[in-house]
Amino acid sequence: MTRSANPASTEAGRRGDTAPAGEGTRALLVLVGGCLLVGASSTFIKLSGATAPTAAFVRCALAAVLLAPVALGEWRRYGLPHRRGLGLAAASGVLLAADYLMWTQSVLDTGAAVATVLIGVQVVVFPVLALLLLDMPIARRFWLTLPVMLLGLVLTSGLLGADPGAPAPLRGAVLGVLAGGCYAGYLLTNRQAAVLDPRQIVTPVAVGTTAAALVIAAVSGLASRTPAGGALTIDLGAVDAGGWVWLVALAIGGQVLSFVAISYGSARLAPSRAGAVMLLQPVAAIALGTLALGERPDAAQVLGMALTVIGVGLATIGRRRR
Repeated sequence: MTRSANPASTEAGRRGDTAPAGEGTRALLVLVGGCLLVGASSTFIKLSGATAPTAAFVRCALAAVLLAPVALGEWRRYGLPHRRGLGLAAASGVLLAADYLMWTQSVLDTGAAVATVLIGVQVVVFPVLALLLLDMPIARRFWLTLPVMLLGLVLTSGLLGADPGAPAPLRGAVLGVLAGGCYAGYLLTNRQAAVLDPRQIVTPVAVGTTAAALVIAAVSGLASRTPAGGALTIDLGAVDAGGWVWLVALAIGGQVLSFVAISYGSARLAPSRAGAVMLLQPVAAIALGTLALGERPDAAQVLGMALTVIGVGLATIGRRRR
């Protein structure tokens, strides 16, 4: 027997009301932590030496195995999840798979740092989708700080001057933006699944991650049968022992912990506020790339990171009540 949604929480989620002040602060901090872990994902992938589709599949498949017992524990404690919530979570996984596959090609076409920043278009798409589809209001300060955040994205990405070594920067840019749109759709859809029963934090993420792994495997299987499908083919045999260590770190940190944190935080914050925090992902990716991989951003990218952090702060820190 399925568990019905709490009417009060459903109505609150529809309006965009999310959490009391104390819980809102906790949700914000949890969301920030999740975004930083997601930002570390590209570094984990590069250190693993695995191909992008291989890393994407392992990331989802291992995470699904780790999340399954936790989700089952939630079912035993709170009852079966809401049927509509399961459907939304599965649909979010399809969007997540599309995001990973397009972002993979974007990385190959434009480079890891640029692709990571391009996916930051989610910051704009997420609250706008929430406004159009769910009639959730967007805070005025989001619109006021949007130019700062977008300028920060452009400067950080290096789009003002494409890398001469990038084989297809225009195609990669288009795919990166589309991936960001799919990721925003994943976040919004998974958020709605979580809002139906806020007590089940892990279940929507587990279902979405499992669906993403299945979709990526299916696409890889189809691609392996075509002459030009090698770029989307999963190759587990090419990963050495050290690479598997980083892939496990990717699955635990970049998928399990990060996506549970993002699901928890985004379900308890207004969409415009949660969307702005997502900008920390590309900033973290570039910072870790510099520290762990020896990448050196130029002056424009450093300025872009500063503007991004300032924009996030202005968009997410509300006025203090008297």
